Amino acid sequence: MKRFLILTLTFSLGFSTIVCADDLAGSKPNIIVLITDDQGYAPVGRHGHPWIKTPNMDTLFDTSTRFDRMLVAPTCSPTRAALMGGRHPMKNGITHTILERERMNPETITLPQILRDAGYTTGIFGKWHLGDEDTHQPHNRGFDEAFIHGAGGIGQAYACSCADAPGNKYFNPVIRHNGSFVKTDGYCTDLFYNAGLGWIKDVKDKDEPFFAYITTNAPHGPFIAPPENEKRFTDLGFGEKEAGFYGMIENIDENIGLLLEKLNEWKLMENTLIVFMSDNGMTGGGSGPEGKALGQDENGSDMFRYNAGMKGLKGSTDEGGVRVPFFMRWDGKIKPNVKVDTIAAHFDIYPTLATIAGAKIPMKQVEGRSLVPLIEDPKAAWEDRFLFTHKARWATGTEPDEQQWINYGVRNAQYRLVGPNGGGKKKKGAKEAAPKVLLFDILKDPTQKTDIAAQHPEIIKEMNEAYDKFWKETRPLMVNEETPMSETRPFHVWFEEQSKSEGGIPDWKKRDL
Repeated sequence: MKRFLILTLTFSLGFSTIVCADDLAGSKPNIIVLITDDQGYAPVGRHGHPWIKTPNMDTLFDTSTRFDRMLVAPTCSPTRAALMGGRHPMKNGITHTILERERMNPETITLPQILRDAGYTTGIFGKWHLGDEDTHQPHNRGFDEAFIHGAGGIGQAYACSCADAPGNKYFNPVIRHNGSFVKTDGYCTDLFYNAGLGWIKDVKDKDEPFFAYITTNAPHGPFIAPPENEKRFTDLGFGEKEAGFYGMIENIDENIGLLLEKLNEWKLMENTLIVFMSDNGMTGGGSGPEGKALGQDENGSDMFRYNAGMKGLKGSTDEGGVRVPFFMRWDGKIKPNVKVDTIAAHFDIYPTLATIAGAKIPMKQVEGRSLVPLIEDPKAAWEDRFLFTHKARWATGTEPDEQQWINYGVRNAQYRLVGPNGGGKKKKGAKEAAPKVLLFDILKDPTQKTDIAAQHPEIIKEMNEAYDKFWKETRPLMVNEETPMSETRPFHVWFEEQSKSEGGIPDWKKRDL
């Protein structure tokens, strides 16, 4: 059965010239990818959020191609692996966010590697989360400049290699800069944007283009925002967790505003592609002010969370667990303010950026599709496909094949299949999720209120057969499943060694922009 999708792309306002997509291929702009951690789709002003203020994200919304159904993984490492490798996260070896199973397959040819081969200079600023051992670190995976924290978040530490520098906090964190630790002064998001912009300032006048990957740990928990950002929400009656979550997002928005200001000042907007996205669905921090409900759900219960009408949060294979904002802006190149309604996926980003950059795509590895041809003709035929999701995160030592038929999801242009237990964690005291497959017509029922599985067994059969084929292809590539736990936490070891060295841990000064 063939289905065809219609995909449209747009970009910035106020252009004197618009070029067609044929001119985009190999045009080699500077590329900046901005990715947030656990923000999800809903907490953007233009997405109808009732209380958050994001004027700079809204500006990107207005001046960008917007893929309104960009679908990623339910958690962070998998999405980042798909972006870096152009294929499904599990095919990059990622089946968890810790326990040595967050490490991207060393054989994966990364996006910065092919961009560097195409003449780009490359830098990462913030969260990596694809392996903390030295061989897996970004400076060994294609990045010329690396300014990162460890693990999946600042201060995290698990009983495996996945751990940040010991005792790290969101304010004044110790950061690993090009393989050595430095002491910083300030709030983490401000520091990552300052470092990224400082690096851009250094490289902007060189002959080669640059690729900057600015990847905040915010608004991941713990929900700690600068006091001035948090206060606006506590004054409105939000609890501490919620005020921190939304305050973190508004702080990110301020930094995006700084980035846009500097790109304009440096006259980079007309030769720079900006991508903004999040890594998975919204986390549970996105609730409303205490004692003030948004209304009632179909069961008559008060609703305290705005999720753009979607079912599911981070960790779920429902739409709300995997749908994220995805804005692409390149002034003077593509029309602004056009929405793409058809589905796109995390692994499409790699071939899309590679095509624009004129980089050589490793075709045997990359399974995503370049979206560039659809920029020229929004009504071009776009063959439907199945996108596969799995929550993974099974216990170490478990045989993955035992997990195949639970916690999974399948999506195409019209339908979303949610496998048993795919809807995320059950609420405390709630009954176990029904051990059955659910099916939703997302075009007619975007809120997933009506399960139509019983009416369409043929669709479920087709989706499950495609998923089974995908699983059998993927299982041999889950290379981390039998990896023993590391006896050390590399960031802890390196931090201790450097602390005892003659130079110790030097101070890092914010860049003068």
